[in-house]
Amino acid sequence: MLTSIGFLYSTCNITKGQSGGPQTSDLRHTIRDLPSEVRRLRSGFLSVTLFLHPSLALAGVRSLMSETQMPSARTRVVREPHRGVYDRKAVYHILDEAFLCHVGFAVEGQPFVIPTSYGRQDANLYIHGSAASRMLRQMKDGLPVCVTVTLLDGLVLARSVFNHSMNYRSVVILGNATLVDEPQEKLAALRVLSEHIVPGRWDDVRQPSDKELKATSVLRVPIEEFSAKVRTGPPIDDEEDYSFPTWAGVLPLELKAGKPSADSRLDRGREVPSYIHQYARKR
Repeated sequence: MLTSIGFLYSTCNITKGQSGGPQTSDLRHTIRDLPSEVRRLRSGFLSVTLFLHPSLALAGVRSLMSETQMPSARTRVVREPHRGVYDRKAVYHILDEAFLCHVGFAVEGQPFVIPTSYGRQDANLYIHGSAASRMLRQMKDGLPVCVTVTLLDGLVLARSVFNHSMNYRSVVILGNATLVDEPQEKLAALRVLSEHIVPGRWDDVRQPSDKELKATSVLRVPIEEFSAKVRTGPPIDDEEDYSFPTWAGVLPLELKAGKPSADSRLDRGREVPSYIHQYARKR
């Protein structure tokens, strides 16, 4: 990552008033466009510090633009484009940590957005739904959908109201959703959903009956047209605001499991499974 944008960063360490070179003030708007989440002035030099999110490092992302996966015109990040991530492994890492998505679709010109659970297997996203839902009633040969997933990592508190932000990781997938009709694939897709949300639970409970399978529908959405957007790091204030007398920084947020609460009709002595004791969404 440093190699791919090192030239841009080398232009940032410029002394004020350097002969023949740009002034520090001329670089401020340029710095906002760099893939950096912090800027500061120190001793007449403009310095830039990089913050690489663990999800990107884990996926082996060397730059914010993958060499192999180019965004489509519909998925290219337009606002804050330096936060765009088009690497498939990085997108999978976000999808595998979350389990709630929002599915957008249109019926006779009326847009709808439905929250629901999902699971991923390879390059397919499986979305759970009731057979009677509005979205599934529209399906014949498929339904164009927009699926979004968001992980909120922190509130970014700046010195001005305007510069407040959030640290987040999000994914947008565009595609044609189709019903999973074949019984064995449907059962396998439901297992993917279950294991994605609570790994280990599927084999520990009763399997679906034929009646339950008929009352449940599963959509398959190919993960082919997609993009992610990621923000990390501290607030980015206007230079004149850094002396403003208020606290600034990041309030981290994460999804954490609480203490399990047993059902009132649970058999006496039934212990909490290890997969519940050890439950965590970080992948």
